[in-house]
Amino acid sequence: MSTITQLSQLDLTQNYSYADYISWRLNEAVELIKGKIMLMSPAPSVRHQDISANLTTLLHNYFKGKKCRVYPAPFDVRLYDRKKSILSSQEIFTVVQPDLSVICNPAFLDQQGCNGAPDWVIEILSKGNAKREMQINYQLYQESGVREYWLVYPDMLAIHQFVLDENNTYQLKNMYADDDMASSHLFPELEIDLTEVFETWAKD
Repeated sequence: MSTITQLSQLDLTQNYSYADYISWRLNEAVELIKGKIMLMSPAPSVRHQDISANLTTLLHNYFKGKKCRVYPAPFDVRLYDRKKSILSSQEIFTVVQPDLSVICNPAFLDQQGCNGAPDWVIEILSKGNAKREMQINYQLYQESGVREYWLVYPDMLAIHQFVLDENNTYQLKNMYADDDMASSHLFPELEIDLTEVFETWAKD
């Protein structure tokens, strides 16, 4: 079978597994959402990348010497029903690349990325991905058991914090903005100054 190097070689109406995904050699960045190929947004803006770098630095410094680690995109995260144990590549049909993933269980990590739900996911909205992060990925993270999910709004200088409740349903716990100090639900001693998060060289 020939190596897949172009999207035109794939049938976008078909379902694919992670085993298929890792065999492709595409120039385009894609995710798998329940077996369906989803094109990712074009290269992120300077503002997006500054925010991502700022958060990565803050979280990396906080978790240094602790049991959890932060992984920025590109980083494959394979998602499935939280009730299932770690699955093989042929059994996985959803692969996403969150902007930041915090993982506290090293058993979830392998050479390809994370096999299972991270403890905490942070997504930074941009014009091309807002619907996906607010609707599609929101549902995926909830179903797979991501315990804390932050949506970052660069233009509004705001963060919405969602936390799984006892019914495994996301609840909006906090809305942070401007110069607030944001606190993680999973790591309450971690306080993040939003002025540091939103510091950027991007021009308005």
